[in-house]
Amino acid sequence: MPGLALLSTSPALLSAALGAAVPTVQAPQIVPDPEVFRLAAEAGAPVALPVRPRSERRAVLPIGWSLAPAQEPPADQPPEGEEPPVTEIVVEGEVGPPKSDPAEAINEESYRVTQAVDEAVVEPVANAYRDGLPEPVRDGLGNVVRNLGEPSVALNFLLQGKVGKAFETLGRLAINSTLGVGGLFDVAEKRAGLPYRRNGFANTLGFYGVGSGPYLYLPVTGATSVRDLAGSTLDQLLLPVAVGDPFNRIEYAATYFVINGLDQRVAFDEEIASIRNSDDPYRLRRETYLAQRRRDIAELKGEPISERDRMWLEELEELKAETRAASEAPAPAEAVPVEPPANPETVGITRPR
Repeated sequence: MPGLALLSTSPALLSAALGAAVPTVQAPQIVPDPEVFRLAAEAGAPVALPVRPRSERRAVLPIGWSLAPAQEPPADQPPEGEEPPVTEIVVEGEVGPPKSDPAEAINEESYRVTQAVDEAVVEPVANAYRDGLPEPVRDGLGNVVRNLGEPSVALNFLLQGKVGKAFETLGRLAINSTLGVGGLFDVAEKRAGLPYRRNGFANTLGFYGVGSGPYLYLPVTGATSVRDLAGSTLDQLLLPVAVGDPFNRIEYAATYFVINGLDQRVAFDEEIASIRNSDDPYRLRRETYLAQRRRDIAELKGEPISERDRMWLEELEELKAETRAASEAPAPAEAVPVEPPANPETVGITRPR
C-alpha cells in the first residue's frame, strides 16, 4: 500500500521524491548572441542582450517528520515495568464443600433427619428423664457412667505423658468405686478435690499429631470426625476387652448406651437449642464442634487456639446466653377475656368532668 511505503521511507529519499514530483517553472536567463555582439562592436553601439528562457527547478526543502508520537504509549498506560492500577474488586472463594467436610451434602441431610427425630422422640424422652427422676438419682446414674470411663481416661493421660493426672484419675476411680458405692456418688470431687476430666483415645491421637480427618454427622453418634469416631470406639471397647464379664454382655452395653445418651442430651440441651435457632444450624454445629475439639487438644499441648476458633466459640457462648435469657424471662400475662354485657343497649357511657 502507498501509505505503508511512505512510512518505511527515510527522510532523505522522501525529500528527493517530493522534489521530482514538483512541476518546473520558467526562469529568465541572459545568453549573448555572437553576431549581434560583433556588429555592435564595429558601430560602437551598446549591446542589448536578448533574454532566452531557461528551465529551472524550484528548490524543495527537506521535510522533517517522525513516528515518535505514534509509538508513545497512551497517557493512561503505566510506564514499562510498573503494574497497572487496580480498578476492579476481585473476590476469591472456594467452590464446593470445604476440605474439612467433603461429604457436606450427605452430612447436612443426616443432620436434618437427626434433628427431626430428636425433636419428635429423643428430646421428649430426655425431658422426661430430667423431670421425671429426682435430681440425686439422675446425677447418680451419670456418675456411674463417668466412673466406668475412668480407666480409659487414666490410660490416655498416661499415654500422653501426664503421669500426675493419670494417678489423680486412678484415685478418683478407687474412691468413687468404694466410698461412692460403685460410682453412684462423686465423693472424690466433693471430699478429695479430684475433679472429673474428660480424655480418650481420640485426644491421644490428636496429641501426637493425627488430624481429625473428614467431619461426619452420624444419626446416632451426632457430630464427630473419623479420628474421634475411631477414638470413641476404642474407649467403649476397653472394659469389654480388657476386663470381660460383665462388661461384655449386651445388657451392660444397652444400659450404658441409653443412660450415657440421655445424660449427654440433658447436659447439652442448651447448646443444642441455641444451634437449632441460629441462621445456619448445620454450619454452626460443624464449626463449633471442630473448634471445641481443636481447643481440647491445644489444652493438652499447652498451646493457644486460633483466632478463628475463638470467634466460633464466642459466638456459641453468646447464643447460649441469649437462649438462657429467653428461657428465664417471665411469660407474658394472658389477657383476661372481657365478657359482653347482657343488655348492650342499657350500657351508658360516662365522661369525666
